[in-house]
Formats: sequence, structure tokens, C-alpha cells
Amino acid sequence: MTQIALVTGGTGGIGTAICQQLAKDGMHVVATYRSPSRADVALAWQSEQQELGFDIAVQCMDVSNFDSCQQAASEIRSNHGAVSVLINNAGITRDGVMKKLSVEKWDAVLNTNLNSAFYVTKPFLDDMIEQQYGRIVNISSINGQKGQFGQVNYSAAKAGIHGFTKALAQEVARKGITVNTVSPGYVGTSMVMAIDEKIREQIVAQIPVGRLAEPAEIARAVGFLVDEASGFITGSNLSINGGQHMY
Repeated sequence: MTQIALVTGGTGGIGTAICQQLAKDGMHVVATYRSPSRADVALAWQSEQQELGFDIAVQCMDVSNFDSCQQAASEIRSNHGAVSVLINNAGITRDGVMKKLSVEKWDAVLNTNLNSAFYVTKPFLDDMIEQQYGRIVNISSINGQKGQFGQVNYSAAKAGIHGFTKALAQEVARKGITVNTVSPGYVGTSMVMAIDEKIREQIVAQIPVGRLAEPAEIARAVGFLVDEASGFITGSNLSINGGQHMY
């Protein structure tokens, strides 16, 4: 039976690589996009993936809004079936030093990067429990482990993902459901490549392997964790940062 996999933020850089990896692994993949205003962009992305040989469905879901997540979950269940693989990947940045950080920027990042883990996971958990099987991977960040100047909101949200993962992993371990975290370092997505070259060079200089990660390298790790044979790995975090942060 083909597994249904949901990837939030699936049309982004890392999200695209994850969608492609799971499709290669034989799953029926659904990628989310944020709002109806981005439907054209999502459909264009879907067409690009089809040209590359990946048949990936798209679904509107505002991960920062619980009602939107419940509605989308209902539509996904009706259109595709019960989700057994969930990748909480959607995230944003709204950087600023604490002294100047607005409440709006704090709330936006916490809602999209942390509250979303609850908002998205909750509507799908009952199906996984009923199936006695599920794989959940939450995408955190190196900056959720070591912190980052100008990112108190982002670092706090990504650190919270680790606590969410470890607590939920204990709750559902006997239900055949695993819950793990992946913490990427700096990845060569369009967002990172848009950073000023001198700043990017300074970032790379801090990475022992001497380069940025490829999105596919993050995706392969996700593919490993959601494999049926990875059922004894739960409550874990896999750091993929080229040695930039070790502990």
C-alpha cells in the first residue's frame, strides 16, 4: 500500500528536495503552500516537478493557523487518504536584535515555526494511531541548538521543536509512530545564496567541511528517518551542519 506523505513548506528549497526524495522512495507526496494568493506559484512549482518526473500534489495550508490546518487535513484525507508520514518543514525568519524586535515579528516566527508543529501534527495523529504506524520528522535548525545573534525568535522556536519532538515521541512510541528532529546547518537554498557573497563566505569559513549543504543531503536524512526499517529511532535529533556545531 502506498504511503501518503505530507511535507509542509514543500515548495521551498529544502522542502522541494524532501518531496523529491520521498517520491523517489515510492510515496504519494502532498506539498503545502501558505495561502490562496500563492496558488499560481504552487501550481507552477507542481508543473516543474512533473517535468522532472515527480508527481506531487499541492495543498493550501496556513501552518500558523489551527483552523486552516484542520480544514486542510480534512481535504487531504478525502482527496488522498490517511497520512502516515509527516514532515513539519515550513518556517520563516523575521530577524532583529532583541532590543528592536517587535511583538509582531516574535509572534509571526513562533506561530509559523513552533506552534505549527502542534497545529499540523494534531489533525493527523489519530489516523496514525489507528493505523498503528507513523513517521513524523520535525525540521529544526543549528540555531535552535547554539543560538544566533539577531534570531532570538527563530532560535527559541527551533529549540522548542526539540522539546516537542522528545515529548511526543514518548507518547506515541508504543503506537508504532516515531518522532524525530533534523537540524540543518546552512544549506545552499536560494534564500541563502541571496545573502551578500562576503557574508556567505564568512559563514562557509565557520563550517569545517568548507561548504554549504545541498538540499538533497537534508532530504536523504529525512528519507532515512521515515523508512519503515527505522522504527527503533525515535526522540532523536540528527544534526547536519558540516561540523559547525558539535556537542
